Amino acid sequence: MTDFTLNYLPALLAGDHAALRAGFAGEPQVDEPLFGPVGGAAAFERFARERHAWLVSYAATLEPVRTTVTADRSVVEALLHLRRLDGATELPIAVVGAHTGGGQVSALRVYHSQWPLFGRHAVRPPLLARDLGSAHQHLSDIVAAYQQALAAGDLEAIVNTFEPDGYFREPAGGEYLYRGQARLREFMAHILASGGIGLEHCTVTDDGVACAIEFNAVSFGPQPLAPQAGVAVYERGPSGKLHAARIYDDVNVEALAG
Repeated sequence: MTDFTLNYLPALLAGDHAALRAGFAGEPQVDEPLFGPVGGAAAFERFARERHAWLVSYAATLEPVRTTVTADRSVVEALLHLRRLDGATELPIAVVGAHTGGGQVSALRVYHSQWPLFGRHAVRPPLLARDLGSAHQHLSDIVAAYQQALAAGDLEAIVNTFEPDGYFREPAGGEYLYRGQARLREFMAHILASGGIGLEHCTVTDDGVACAIEFNAVSFGPQPLAPQAGVAVYERGPSGKLHAARIYDDVNVEALAG
């Protein structure tokens, strides 16, 4: 059976309720930014119908970006292309599935920002607790260096973790992508102006090329935050430095950076 994490968004777009039901090893468990936590067969059936109708109303199409797979979980990145009255919208979206075997999952966690849809941010409470042990132990090389620089607010160190043509993509996607050293430095100088960004690491999914970290954002410079859930994917390039950093959360970094 194919990994259900990969099939989840296509099945939702197609309204394939049989495939959606079959993807879970037990009672369906999904946590999604617009609908919140959904648990149990009846609630999931309602959610799947409503979500499918929502996607149809926007004539949604799906563009795969990358999938990061380990024995424990899969992280599927994609772009949802939505047609709206005011024009086309690109919504970066990530789905994290916890494996149980045979292609099924025990739960799915979906991450995206509400900014591309509504022009506003929404605080999303933590989905997972901080992992004080294994998450940190599995961070290595350039990804660990990036996390250290981010926490310290070290502009030059964080820019130096990227390849010359590497890029950082904000959760809003579209124009909010910063490629090359000059643009990265300009963007990072803005968001790190008041200091480092504090993240609690919850899970690490690393296939050797890409490393996905589910996190809770807990501070921005000296300002503590109500903990907010997100996932970030760091893709290494041929040099071992970062080719890309793609973020999926709804933290209002522009307002926090002033």
